[in-house]
Amino acid sequence: MLPDCYRHPGRETGVRCSRCEKPVCPECRVEAAVGFQCLDCVHEGRAAARVSAPRTEYGGQLVRDGALVTKLLIAANLVVWLLAFTGGDAFVARWIMQGDAVAVSHQWYRMITSVFLHQQLLHIAMNMWSLWVLGPYLEKVLGRVRFLALYLLSGLGGSALVLATDSKAMVLGASGAIFGLLGAVIVVHRHRGYQLGPIMAVLVVNLVATFSLGFIAWQAHIGGLVVGTLIAAGYAYAPAARRNAVQGLAVVLVAALVAGVSLYAAAQITL
Repeated sequence: MLPDCYRHPGRETGVRCSRCEKPVCPECRVEAAVGFQCLDCVHEGRAAARVSAPRTEYGGQLVRDGALVTKLLIAANLVVWLLAFTGGDAFVARWIMQGDAVAVSHQWYRMITSVFLHQQLLHIAMNMWSLWVLGPYLEKVLGRVRFLALYLLSGLGGSALVLATDSKAMVLGASGAIFGLLGAVIVVHRHRGYQLGPIMAVLVVNLVATFSLGFIAWQAHIGGLVVGTLIAAGYAYAPAARRNAVQGLAVVLVAALVAGVSLYAAAQITL
């Protein structure tokens, strides 16, 4: 007498799951490389495959196109640049970072919209070239989500320092976010044991330019650099056993720091 299907009592079958050996009827089995598997084993196998999906050394999901987010960020910057080109000064004035507008008029969106805003062709060309050089490397190493959080918070960090130091300054550009990526590359290279000489030379040259050229908002560069370095350190040095939790906490703490500096600075402006 044949056994009943494990899911359909009374339905006899002579076929068993090749993994767990439960009897399975035609409705409850899936053809496998060898024999058949029951639906439970198939679901367990799929869940295990999802859990064991390839990850980067810093916990991000390993993807084929490591530059997708970088490309989207560049595209967003270019679209906003075209809008600024066609919209003129009125468009720029609406979205540029300006401390008084943020604190007095509560236009907090300026802190992030200004990160995507450029006017001069040379300005956006230099920033997008830097993003294309640094972005794919970090995106591949960190994963898309971690990389995007790093970029956006670095940009916000630059805006926060502008708000805290000069409420009259009008600042625009992705330079703060780019400096955050530069700081992250230094941390990653340090963690991986790479030579730091070349990347440190790039940082020094950029810092000299930042403080020697009078038209550059040093606050955006330094704010982005500090935030990017802190987040990258949280990514790189999180213990493997609690990596996701520690990395998430690092992002939350840095975001809270940026928010705290911004709120305190806004309060000081409105006093």
